[in-house]
Amino acid sequence: MTRLAGSSKLLRAMNESATLALLLERGTLTRAELRELTGLSKPTTSDVLRTLTDAGFATVIGHTSGGPGPNAEIYAVNPSAAHVVAISVRDITETPHPAFGAALCDLTGTVLAQAEYDNSSGDPLASVQEVVTGLCERAGLDASVVTHVQLAVPGSYDASSDTIRHIDVSGWSRPGLISDLATRLEATVWAENDVNLAAIAERHRGVGSGTEGFAMLWLGAGLGCAIDLGGNLLRGVSGGAGEIGYVPVGQSGKDLQDFVGGPAVLSLAAEHGFTAKTAEAAVASAVSQPDSGARMFLKELAERIALVLASVSAILDPPLVILAGEVAQAGGSALRDLVAEAFHGATPLRTPVAVTSLTDDAVLLGALDAGLRTVRESLIDSLRHALTPA
Repeated sequence: MTRLAGSSKLLRAMNESATLALLLERGTLTRAELRELTGLSKPTTSDVLRTLTDAGFATVIGHTSGGPGPNAEIYAVNPSAAHVVAISVRDITETPHPAFGAALCDLTGTVLAQAEYDNSSGDPLASVQEVVTGLCERAGLDASVVTHVQLAVPGSYDASSDTIRHIDVSGWSRPGLISDLATRLEATVWAENDVNLAAIAERHRGVGSGTEGFAMLWLGAGLGCAIDLGGNLLRGVSGGAGEIGYVPVGQSGKDLQDFVGGPAVLSLAAEHGFTAKTAEAAVASAVSQPDSGARMFLKELAERIALVLASVSAILDPPLVILAGEVAQAGGSALRDLVAEAFHGATPLRTPVAVTSLTDDAVLLGALDAGLRTVRESLIDSLRHALTPA
């Protein structure tokens, strides 16, 4: 028979996990503030903080001053209790950027190192290990401190078969790859669709913050959609929800990617006299030149985007649609206004349309946010496990 290992042990575990969660949420707290938030007694609060400090989860970072009585110790989470590496895997056949964008942060979310890397080895296992090692060297840390690696992939991860699907990057569709990475790195490894991770960044840091939900239309080298349901992502049974680039258009043999993807935007731009190396560069050039050719290019592009937006809104009826990705960032409010005009003019739908407010690498930011959430929940859960055999 298995039972709870004593009520006192269970209560200690609950108190420790609740205290750690508060420190992660609030940043810094004194013992008195923790007592007020938790309702614990002075001795219990002191015992809990001592346990968390001895375990390396919490640390004293200073003392209060200026008030009556002795100065109080100020507690915070120990930044070194966990480290997260976020890696954005890019399809370099569609973008001129390096193969990987990556960042390393501690438990507080402080970024300790950030860099871009080429795919020198061609082998996913070796490449990821090189990125992790390289980031740790930049931060002056040993690679063994990394507890979690969050991968952002241009595809969808099917956890049931441990396979990344819908990905055109060589070697990354091999079944078992994520498990093999976890074994090699001696850390937990999760893979997530890059657009979904960008939506997490939009929820935490952008115009999606505070909304009851939104659909995010990603316009870049590729085309994608992320569906935020009140802070939870709709992934689908195999992780493929939002892969709208594969939706066929009529009987033409083409799909939506062929109309709104990066190559299609470049082709449309060339028809109007705008030549560039990337779709976002072409759009940025047109936005900066308010002549008739630029207006026609942006208007036709907006009409194409509105077609995709209408499909998304008609099915999901979201409270908000956010235009994101490199093309949306380059087009800004000018492109957003044209898309909204075309969308509302062609359909009875009145879904609000916004453009992303993020100017940094949204995919990498979202990967950091997701990785941090994973390790923080893992630490809290580790304190809650108070079951032992009788």
